[in-house]
Amino acid sequence: MSELKRTPFFEVHEAAGARLIDFGGFEMPVQYRGILKEHEAVRSAAGMFDVSHMGEIMVSGTKSPDLIQYATINDVSKLVPGKIQYSAMCYDDGGIVDDLLVYMLSEDAYMLVVNASNKDKDLAWLLRLNEQFGADIEDVSDSMCLLAVQGPATEAILQQLTDVNLAEIGFYTFKTGKLADTSMIISATGYTGERGFELYFYTSGNSPTAVWNAIIQAGRLHDLMPAGLGARDTLRLEMGYALYGNDISAETNPLEAGLGWITKSAKGDFAGKKAIETVREAGISRTLTGFTTIDKRAIPRSHYAITTPDGEKIGEVTSGGKSPSLGVGIGMGYIQKNYAQPGTTICIEVRGTLYEAITQRPPFLKKK
Repeated sequence: MSELKRTPFFEVHEAAGARLIDFGGFEMPVQYRGILKEHEAVRSAAGMFDVSHMGEIMVSGTKSPDLIQYATINDVSKLVPGKIQYSAMCYDDGGIVDDLLVYMLSEDAYMLVVNASNKDKDLAWLLRLNEQFGADIEDVSDSMCLLAVQGPATEAILQQLTDVNLAEIGFYTFKTGKLADTSMIISATGYTGERGFELYFYTSGNSPTAVWNAIIQAGRLHDLMPAGLGARDTLRLEMGYALYGNDISAETNPLEAGLGWITKSAKGDFAGKKAIETVREAGISRTLTGFTTIDKRAIPRSHYAITTPDGEKIGEVTSGGKSPSLGVGIGMGYIQKNYAQPGTTICIEVRGTLYEAITQRPPFLKKK
């Protein structure tokens, strides 16, 4: 068994008493003071996550726009420097390689942010596709730090540490500048549904621990709390954000996964387009659907069966749990299309017992 990787913040996590787990090949904090406390901190004040395990792949050169346009399903031509796009890469059969963020750094330079456990296969797929384009590709994941500070107090906390006007950074845009005396990309993105920023900076020449401590100090009067992957999961589930390996995978295509809105077939050819269009023409037979349980005791978990009220299996839970904000079970799963209309009564089989649930479109937690 290979040794787990560690982010530059590992010693900080240990000192803070974090419970560490194997996540994507990294030894990562799942919680510090408790998932519920950390979840609530993000919803009411602010939480800081170490997400340095994520992968960052730089694509540059005159052919970089052409490569990314072909490799991803969204339309990269809509980007301008300083803008970010949510997208995905698909195999030729339409299965999802990964979902990712595309940062346009300049006219011929991009940063792709991919899931940690998928980074190597994503890079291999990009390199294969690049044989016909000739862009420059560099994996900088091991030299990049990434902190996500999320929650309604985030802007007030981070503004103390930078001259960059954070209020001017709109959702899915970014600026470069100094924060905590460190040059970085300050990105208005996140995985929680709250206003927040993701901070990208290189390890070399910087002190990751100093950046972490500066943010913790700036957040003391705003109830900032370090948060682990446990809260990150409950927060994303309340918003209905897909998790690769659970809700999307190489066995799912973008249309059934609810990603038709980023699948821009009109842009021209791209990897997987033919297979995706075949599915579009035939129509999907199942779709990723959200649901809320009626009985508060019923907590859905991944792989639990989804049935009709009569017990006929019609799908399977892909992500589920108890919503800390709502106090009820919520989840997502692939359900036969004719049972997926919002407001439909279905059942979740929990340890041999059927519990009623109602289908609904995420997000489960409605943000103002």
